[in-house]
This record gives sequence, structure tokens and C-alpha cells, in this order.
Amino acid sequence: MTSPLRIIVVARAAMPMHGFGGLERSVRDLVCHLAACGVPVTLIVPPPTVRHDGLSDPFASPLIQVRHVSYLTFPLANRRGTTILDRSTAYLLYGLRAGRRAIALARAGGAGHIVHGFGASLLGATFGRHDVPLVLNPQGLEEFGATAPTQVLLKRIGYAPLRRAVRRVARRADRIIATDAVLEPTVTRHLAPRPGQLVTVPNGIDLVELGTMAGMADGCLMRQRHQIGADDLVWLSVGRLEFNKGFDVLAEAIGRAARSGRLGTRPWRWVIVGTGPFRPEIEQAIAKHRIVDRVVFAGRASERDLHAWYVAASVFVHPTRYEGSSLVTLEAMGHRRAIVATRAGGLPDKVRPGVNGWLVPPDDADALAEALIATADAGERLRTMGDDSRAIVEREFAWTVIVKRQIAVYDALVAGTTPRP
Repeated sequence: MTSPLRIIVVARAAMPMHGFGGLERSVRDLVCHLAACGVPVTLIVPPPTVRHDGLSDPFASPLIQVRHVSYLTFPLANRRGTTILDRSTAYLLYGLRAGRRAIALARAGGAGHIVHGFGASLLGATFGRHDVPLVLNPQGLEEFGATAPTQVLLKRIGYAPLRRAVRRVARRADRIIATDAVLEPTVTRHLAPRPGQLVTVPNGIDLVELGTMAGMADGCLMRQRHQIGADDLVWLSVGRLEFNKGFDVLAEAIGRAARSGRLGTRPWRWVIVGTGPFRPEIEQAIAKHRIVDRVVFAGRASERDLHAWYVAASVFVHPTRYEGSSLVTLEAMGHRRAIVATRAGGLPDKVRPGVNGWLVPPDDADALAEALIATADAGERLRTMGDDSRAIVEREFAWTVIVKRQIAVYDALVAGTTPRP
């Protein structure tokens, strides 16, 4: 049955057309799960930049229409050192054009249309007079420094135009989405929402898709491929190799845990999946703390290999200095893994100390070392904690649950009421 709602989703990227990052995945999942619930969706994004098999197009549903707006940028954009410039110039131009296109489509389509935009992609919708309801998902708020108490001076200066654009969209939006309850103060600090304007709808994962990615055999093969014993304790970390991910702190914590003599006799390995400009500094930290022979740099992994690593791991470790929602943590939880993470971003909404893992302060190598030692002592309890991770995802962070909360936000907008939390 088709819903009376009509949603226009506007973003600068969507999976798989533009890669496989957190934003790209969130946009794809929102669109596809709305359509699965009978809600017609128009997706406005730039033309594809990544080739993929048309037979596996996630937007092939008759309830989904894809419209493209050109994203005009400079040569070598989004390489190291150019991202800030692109986001504060080309992205804003795209947002002006895409936002205007969305409003035009909504006004032509009549009643029931709502425009849901990610970040500054809604900028054009803030000019001129219209009565189309706007929903803003600001995502990670990296242009504001996310949850970090301060922002690097270069980023603070370079991102100034983007911050102004997102704040403009926030002022005009009817609803602003916080992607975790613990992120509500962060969104409030950066965007100053009006009473009733801020609602929480978590980011999540598709458990059906996750179940098709990798099984026990894939995890065993991944261990064998990298000469990791079947009984070895494997700490897995996933993310772009950048300063904010805290992998240098984790290297120090592992070194301290190893030197303490409290890891027992069980062999252990640390696996890092990802690439990025901070790798030399991470390698220096690994060498400094004398754990080189216990570390596997897996590099850039395919989706299936990444999920095989989740299965191969004993514990997922996310030592980030600041964070948004952390989809990689949810994916590890969906694969029944216990979690060690920092109290950053939305992680405290997902990791429950003593239930499915351990939480430590960011940048605290001592506390992180103690948590790693605790994983070595946990034994079979890691399996129980992994089951609890899966249960948390099923209850709170599966898209089949989240999409109902999102539709409730839309219904409340149409009805002129404030949705219940």
C-alpha cells in the first residue's frame, strides 16, 4: 500500500553511486527502507562517480526516482588537503542548486511532500517563500568539530562558509535530526534548535544485508589468509587512518598492556582495516611500543572482506578522539562482537559497560590498556557480550525499527504536531 507521504531526499552522495562512507550508506538506507514501507521517494544527488552493476542497483524500486544535479568542483578535489576547500565552495554551490530543485519538485507535486536533506545540500531551499516542510540531518557536524571541545584553527577558518550554510538551513528547517540521544547537546551547541525542532532518529544498519556479507567460514578463511591462529585474541579496528580515530593511542595502550604481563599466554593480534594520511604516525607509535610483529595492516578492504574481518575478530576496538554515530561499531555489534570504545559521539548510546563492552575516556591510553586486559580475561564472556551487542542492534539500531521512527517524524510534520521521543 502506498503512503500519502511523498519524500524528497537531498544529499551530496549516496551508496553505491558515490562510494561507501557513512553518509553514503545512511542516504541509501533511508531511501530504500522508506520505499520498502510504501513511501514514494525522490532522491536528488550528483551524477554517479563510482561504476557499479546495474543489476544490483538498490534504487530499482518503482517507488524510487533518482534525479541528478551536477556537482561542479575543481581538478583533484577531495584529495588530501583539498576536502575543506571543496566543502566550502563546490558543495555550497551544489546545495544551492539541489535545494532549489527539491523545492520546485515538492511544490509541483502538491500536498504530502516533505524535503529531507543532509547537511548543506538543502541550502537552496532556504531562499524564497514556500510552505514545504524541511527536515535537516546534519550528520557528523565535522565542519563544527563534531563532539571535540575545540577545532583545529585551519579547519575552523576553512569550514566557516560551510558552517554558516548549515546554520542557515537549521534556522529554516522544521525538524533537525540528532542521530543519537547523546549527541543532542552537541547538535544544540552548534545549531541552537528551537523548542520542539530537535528530534532523535538514530543511524542504523540493515541486518538482512549484514547477514549476507560474511559467515563463520569467511572469518576462518580470513584468519588463515593472515596466518592468525584459530584461538588467537584478535582486536579489530576499522576506519580512515586519521588523527581523530585515535589509533596512535591504541598502539600505546596495546604496548602498555603487553608490557604489563597481564594478557596471559593467549596469542593476540591487532588488525587495522583502512587507509589514510595518518598511517606513518601510527606506524611510528607501533614501532615505539614494540608491537610491530603483532599488527596487521589490512588496508582498504572490500565490503565482503570487511565483514569477514568482523567475523574473524574477537573484540572490536574503536579508540576515536571524537565521533558521530559510528556505523562500523554497529556493524561489529551486528556480527555479535564485544566492543571497546571511547566515550565519544554516539558511542555511549551503543556500548553498555558490563553488558556488551567497555567505555573509556578519549586519549586515555591507561584506561584503554585496562580495557584490553579485561578482554583477555573475559574468556567465554566475550561470546555473551557479543550476543548482547546483537540484541541492542535488533531493538534500537536496525533499519526496520529506525524507519518507523523516521516516518513518525514525517507524519507529525504533516499533522502539525511534535512527535513523541
